[in-house]
Amino acid sequence: MNVYEFVNISAQISPDREALVFEDRRYDYATLQKSIVTLASGLRRLGVGPGSRLGVLDTNSDRYIQLFYASGFLGATFVPLNYRAKQDELQYLLSSAGVNIICVGAQYHDLALAVRPSVPLLQEMISLDGAREMMRPLEELLVEGEELEPAEVDDDDLCVIMFTAGTTSRPKGVMLRYGDFSNYVLNSAEPASEEDRYAQVLVAPFYHIAGLTAIMLAPYSARKMVVLRQFDALRWLETVQREQITNAFLVPTMLKRLIDEPRFGHFDLSSLEVLSYGAAATPPGVLLRALDLFPRKVGFVNAYGQTETTATVAMLGPEDHRLEGTPEDIERKKARLRSIGKPVADVELRIVTPDHLPLPPGQIGEVALRTARTMQAYLPTDAQTAAPANRDTEGWLYTSDLGWMDEEGYVFLAGRKSDMIIRGGENISPEEVEAVLYRHPGVEDVAVVGAPDEEWGERVVAVVVPRQEAGGKLTAEELIAFCRERLASYKKPSMVTFVPELPRSALGKVLKVKLREQFQTPVD
Repeated sequence: MNVYEFVNISAQISPDREALVFEDRRYDYATLQKSIVTLASGLRRLGVGPGSRLGVLDTNSDRYIQLFYASGFLGATFVPLNYRAKQDELQYLLSSAGVNIICVGAQYHDLALAVRPSVPLLQEMISLDGAREMMRPLEELLVEGEELEPAEVDDDDLCVIMFTAGTTSRPKGVMLRYGDFSNYVLNSAEPASEEDRYAQVLVAPFYHIAGLTAIMLAPYSARKMVVLRQFDALRWLETVQREQITNAFLVPTMLKRLIDEPRFGHFDLSSLEVLSYGAAATPPGVLLRALDLFPRKVGFVNAYGQTETTATVAMLGPEDHRLEGTPEDIERKKARLRSIGKPVADVELRIVTPDHLPLPPGQIGEVALRTARTMQAYLPTDAQTAAPANRDTEGWLYTSDLGWMDEEGYVFLAGRKSDMIIRGGENISPEEVEAVLYRHPGVEDVAVVGAPDEEWGERVVAVVVPRQEAGGKLTAEELIAFCRERLASYKKPSMVTFVPELPRSALGKVLKVKLREQFQTPVD
């Protein structure tokens, strides 16, 4: 099924229903559908079609959504890019994904132009915000051309390449098929109906799987999408009140900023019905405060998922968030708030040993998943062929997450096999940060770990052994500045500590567990 049909079907059923709101632009479903086809026609004149790789480097906007669906209409592959990437990172993303046309927001023009000479496959650059030298303005494409029919795609055709931090020093390109998204949407949302009048505010970045799948789920149900460029607590509260928002998704950092906003209680949030959260561990204190502050009718949902499985695979639903009943019931429910819930309908989940044998309730092992919407493969890195998912012949995907299941089937996470750091909903590979720090002439040895952070979930801590030649002159500020120039801002260490040597096992492996134990006090 072509993802374009999510909008097209709703345009046929509810053409006059409001579909999309972004700043001062508003669309009903008929207008949105027409704008997508017009944009697709313009892109087709540039040669975009099956086999093309269309990248977007920008914050959330209506244009972003139109570009995604225009890419699907043409049977192309869409590549959402992390707008926080630095020059070296962007060059890697574009080259590894084989992007040959990129659409760029104004604040990223200079970055994209700087990268262009080092990406030979990149043939066309489009400015999303007016004219710019060496870029074609988007307005040139927004004129009606020849009538086109949507491309016929197979379920196995490549729809999206989405980058996620892996256990290597570089982000992994996850290859997701048209069938993966249709499986997810058809199993997760109800089709458009005359009774459904829901409205959703979208703030998760569209380069993140939670953000991208949101712009598919809402149109399939003919819901109104209200898009914010980036999260701002006051703007979010104003939007919920003004647009009568019923559904929202937040990462824990956003949730904390909302409940910390002094004017939180001044807004009417009575329209809100479902508040989903996820992408990182939510501090228990933050969640309990949110449950107390939001209207009691709001149903909280903890959503756990992975890019490799096309988003959500397990949920802790509203009923499990209602702290009602006897004192014993309330304490039991509070303990359950640490759970990711149970697998959703089209997912099987089990906890396994290192040999991939199922474990009984209460025992910690690796979380394994099986679903029809597991990714095709990872993009090739140094090899010439795509790297397969960590999946066995029976279809089980091994996630590198550790967890356990209780007697009632609720799943609790117990850390990461891979030492991944999750900050504000974004995955950070310690190896990537370490690789940058090793490039500093004053660094002899380094290990990067995550430590608790009240606002961001985790902070990045670098434990550094300085070179003797540094003579005690190396400073934390110098290393943080060094990383700031070479990494996206959220990846840089927020703390650097110096030690004479790193703790290692007899085999020479750095004992990161011991390092993490030193930094367990959360920072506000």
